Order: sequence, then structure tokens, then C-alpha cells
Amino acid sequence: MSDKTIYFDNAATTAVRDEVFNAMTPFLREAYGNPSSLYKIAREAKNAIEKAREQVASAIGASPSEVFFTGSGTEAVNWALLASAFSNMDKGNHIITSNIEHHAVLNSCAYLEKYGFEVTYLPVDEHGIVSASKLERAIKPETILISIMYANNEIGTIQPIAEIGAIARERGIIFHTDAVQAIGHLPVDVKTDNIDLLVLSAHKLHGPKGVGALYIRNGVRTPAFIHGGGQERGRRAGTENVAGIVGLGEAVRLASGEMGVKVEKIRKLRDKIISEILEKVPNSQLNGHPEKRLPGNASISFDFIEGESILLMLDMKGIAASSGSACTSGALNPSHVLMALGLPHEKAHGSVRISVGRYNTEEEADKLIAEIVPIVEKLRAMSPLC
Repeated sequence: MSDKTIYFDNAATTAVRDEVFNAMTPFLREAYGNPSSLYKIAREAKNAIEKAREQVASAIGASPSEVFFTGSGTEAVNWALLASAFSNMDKGNHIITSNIEHHAVLNSCAYLEKYGFEVTYLPVDEHGIVSASKLERAIKPETILISIMYANNEIGTIQPIAEIGAIARERGIIFHTDAVQAIGHLPVDVKTDNIDLLVLSAHKLHGPKGVGALYIRNGVRTPAFIHGGGQERGRRAGTENVAGIVGLGEAVRLASGEMGVKVEKIRKLRDKIISEILEKVPNSQLNGHPEKRLPGNASISFDFIEGESILLMLDMKGIAASSGSACTSGALNPSHVLMALGLPHEKAHGSVRISVGRYNTEEEADKLIAEIVPIVEKLRAMSPLC
């Protein structure tokens, strides 16, 4: 990463930590054997995978036998939703999710609708929170799966996961949560929260890209997603990305171990950015819940101007931020998440997501604030809406 870039897009991806990189390197250059083989460097690779499995399991309160490695968080979401839906068709065809989910969930649900599944897309309130009572009322005798994200990637709002999990468990319905943004930032316990399926991704917590994990509670029916050899206990074929898996395990271990101190530092920087921008920039507002939000997320709407223009001008100043989800940043349509909050098109288009990470400093926050205030003023001076 360039020294000139001040990086405030940590919800999109993060830099690989030195400790993670160092843990991965031996499995690229030395212990590079195929984990399915029997010789020494293969056994070392296999042992490293199992160590990473234990690290991930420990971080979420699971058993190692319930953790399966994937090529990404998106793959894990597809596996969770498609496999559990198709394998439970004998029980029903109804799925409940929310209208602010990541597109990995929304597009998987749309795919399932083509095969006869009925999907209920729950609305959210003005802060982006799913009502547990409304969810409970949406349950039908045919409901087989509930999928609600742990925390939203665009606005940072944290959902009432424990409450939803309790409802799902009482009704005997599989409960899946996309926890990609939450792991390493919020304490997560799959047993306490009654979670059956949980997805996480390495590159959101200073691990490598191209590796994720799916927690599958023992007893939940989710057949093999990729067919071939017997890797991942016969449920996800393909030679394992050993170095990536090692990186994921180490990243999760480090993030979980330092969560308290790190989160407090990040939260303070986030609050500074939010309070000063809202104070210094008229006609700006915070998107998402003011308190029940990810520690590093600051999603702010600016009236009368385009968020993309703000981002381009920040980039010229050496500052990286986002307009929302990195997966849809090139789209012309306004964010489906912001629209679900009830924001009009112009406010949704005028939003910027600033996501603080472990490497950000107070000096960088000061620089961001100092630059964004005159940028907004300049853009508004040119805007026909002002």
C-alpha cells in the first residue's frame, strides 16, 4: 500500500498484517505439499489447516468439526443458502431475509426463487434494523431458512441476532447470518446466538483475499457444494489454499485477541469523524443507527451533491473512501441499503462511507475532515440543486 494513501475503506478490504504474512510464507515456499499427500511437507500443510480451523472455531464459540474453508465469503454464502434450501425442500420452500442484505445473499435468494422457493424480504426501520417481531410474524409453516446479516456492510447497523436466533431455534428453522463485517470487530458466539450457519472472510480483518469460512452447526443438513475429491471432509472439494487458510486463522486469532483495545481506538476515531463532519458541514446526516453500529463505520449523506464526486476529489488529495459496498461501487443506481432506509434518491446518491481500521491515526482523521469540508463546499457551489 502506498505511503501517500490515507486509507479509510477498511470495510471493503484491509491490508494484510505482517504477522499474517509471515505465518503464510512458509506454506508458499517450504511446506508447500498437497495436504492430501502423506509425506512430511504435506503433513505440515495438513496440520496447519487444522490449526487454522481451531483458531476460527475458538473465535466464534464453535467446534473445529463445524468449520469449513471456502474460496471467499460469497462462496460460503452461496453454499449456506443453496445447500440448506435444496436439502430441506421436503419440509417447505419459504425463506426469510431482509432487503438490506449483501448481494451475495440477495442474488442467491433470487436464484432460489427461479426454482420455486418463496422469499420474504423484510423491510428495515429508518436506522436499518430488522424487527424481530415482524420477522416472527412472517414465519409460515413452510419456512425453512432465515438469513439476516450480523452487521450491514454499508451503514454499519448491527442486527438483533440473538433475538432472531432464539426465534428460529424455537421454531426449528435454520438460521444463517452473514458475519463478514462482524468477525474480529464484535464478540460473536454461535451457540449463545443460536446460529446454524455463519459466514466470514479473511480480507475484512487483515487477512488475505480469496479465502473464507462457513460455520455449519453439527446436525444441520448442508450437502457438498463443490464436488470432486474428499477435501473438507467431503463437503467442499478442491486442493486447499493452505497459505490463505493459515492467513485466515492467524488473522482471526489476532483480531479476536486484541478486540477490546483495538475496537475502542477505532470507535473513538469514528466518533471524531462523525461529530466533526456533521458539525462543520451543514445539511449532512448520519446513515444507520447512531449507537448500534460497527465500531469503524461512518456512513454520511450530503445534500445537493453526488457522493462519487466527493470520492474523486478525496482521491486527488490521497484519501481513499467509498460510496457504499465495494462490490457495487460502479453501479449507477443508488444503494439498495440507503433506499431501504427511506432516503430519497438524491440523498442516497450523496452518501459516502468512511470505514476506520486498526492502522488509521488521529492525524489521518484530522486530514480527512480538513479536506472533506471544503470539497463539499466547492461541489455545492457548482451544484444546480443549491
